[in-house]
Amino acid sequence: MTLNFDSFVLAAATADLADEPAAREHANAIEFRMDFADEPLVALEAYDGELPILATNRAEWEGGEASDEVRLEMLAEALAFDAVAAIDVELASIHEGAADAVLETARDRDVSIVASAHDFEGTPPRNEMVKTLTEAGKYADVAKVAVTAESTADTLALLSATEQLTAHGDAVATMAMGEVGSHTRAVAPVYGSKIGYAPVDPAEATAPGQYDLETLAGLVARLE
Repeated sequence: MTLNFDSFVLAAATADLADEPAAREHANAIEFRMDFADEPLVALEAYDGELPILATNRAEWEGGEASDEVRLEMLAEALAFDAVAAIDVELASIHEGAADAVLETARDRDVSIVASAHDFEGTPPRNEMVKTLTEAGKYADVAKVAVTAESTADTLALLSATEQLTAHGDAVATMAMGEVGSHTRAVAPVYGSKIGYAPVDPAEATAPGQYDLETLAGLVARLE
């Protein structure tokens, strides 16, 4: 399967690939949260869905549940499955050099790379977000930043950074977590954000402030 980010991709976030049929009507892809799944490689082997997979094995130190021992090795193993069309790798892991092997494997298999950075404490200044996205874009097909908004000024800074980089020709994915920032998940695509995330079941949100899949799909469609 292929997954490019020439246009907006709505990813249904889940730890259970059995959710795929329910996601199919509204999503363009499945974000498979390997770190929340019991046997993620077994699930990938059994997957026979129609949607391409964006595989994420999020580290504990960046809001996930995967320990660092075999986290990136498992992500590299996931690349053996044809349904995995993209992977998400933390920018910090890339900077440390820990992700070199998985990035090389992804490029060899022509799998798209999302380089991500998350801030669960707040929203950095606009110029810092631009710098982080620009840096992430050096290694990836899409540079992703998720911040925690504490004010509407935070959300405006994020959207402004998104618009600037999009106008420059960079592929970015941005969102502000938390209640104050929840609307950015619907609005950011207007400013050029290439990826949105939403759970199929609203009770299974993987980040603060997420809309459920059907709601976000409807909002994005109305704003396009």
